[in-house]
Amino acid sequence: MIRFLKNWTLPISMIIGVIFYKWIGALAVISPALIFTMLLLTFCKVRIEDLRLRMSHFYLLAVEIIGAIAIYYMLKSYNTIVAQGVMVCVICPTATAAAIVTNKLHGNVASITTYTLLCNVVVAVVVPAFFPAIYPQGGMTFWVAFWHIISKVFPLLIFPFIVAQLLLRFTPKLHAKLTSISDLAFYMWAIALTIAMGIVVKTFITDYPSFDEIQANWHVIIGMLIGSMAVCAMQFFVGKRIGRNTGDAIASGQSLGQKNTVLAIWMASTFLSPVTSLAPGMYIVWQNIFNSYQLWYEQHKQ
Repeated sequence: MIRFLKNWTLPISMIIGVIFYKWIGALAVISPALIFTMLLLTFCKVRIEDLRLRMSHFYLLAVEIIGAIAIYYMLKSYNTIVAQGVMVCVICPTATAAAIVTNKLHGNVASITTYTLLCNVVVAVVVPAFFPAIYPQGGMTFWVAFWHIISKVFPLLIFPFIVAQLLLRFTPKLHAKLTSISDLAFYMWAIALTIAMGIVVKTFITDYPSFDEIQANWHVIIGMLIGSMAVCAMQFFVGKRIGRNTGDAIASGQSLGQKNTVLAIWMASTFLSPVTSLAPGMYIVWQNIFNSYQLWYEQHKQ
């Protein structure tokens, strides 16, 4: 039973979030503390001198930005809403929790931390510049949009890293203790995933069109379902292929494939038509199914 729970922690977390979404939303207030703590535990394994930009990071960034724009214009002829939703699933930056899964898979935590910082800055510039061009009805200025994105991501990304470096410098014994229990971060992330899944389900049920309207636009729903699954598989595959050339397949795969879906849903509903946020809502399921498979396979190898 313990082995089963370890191997399938992420699907179990998602199922709990879906079933108990009415009550889990009340736990949303603890999400920032959970994310801060789990990143602190993970970043204790990273030293500031380990943060080095590699050529593979720029390849990943090119796939993320250019690929998102290309996919939008490829799908636009089918349906604009589908094109926007799937595009958000690609241009969305790497999840802050990606370092936790990378650590669990014995990948390069320093590499994915470097890329996460890089892509979040670039996306904060590209999104406010590109989204108004494809959806002028949003009505948000560049600097307002830039600040909104930065303020949502960087406090929970930068502060844990700074605290981890301060602990290493001034309290090495405490730092060593936190490093020894870094696996706890994974289970804290599972709790955060349950909360995120509950919030997503509650948002969809309360804020989205009625069942009759969904039936009338079934081709849009199907398009986003298939599109989000396709780009999820594509990004993990392409990321691993890029990283394989530098011996960094795990970190590169997670860098490109594991997205900050909560931020993606917010970006879609804020800058674009709210219905487009269905696509990143579906992406959260696909990426965690794949992460579950990777964790199971890693455990199976061991």
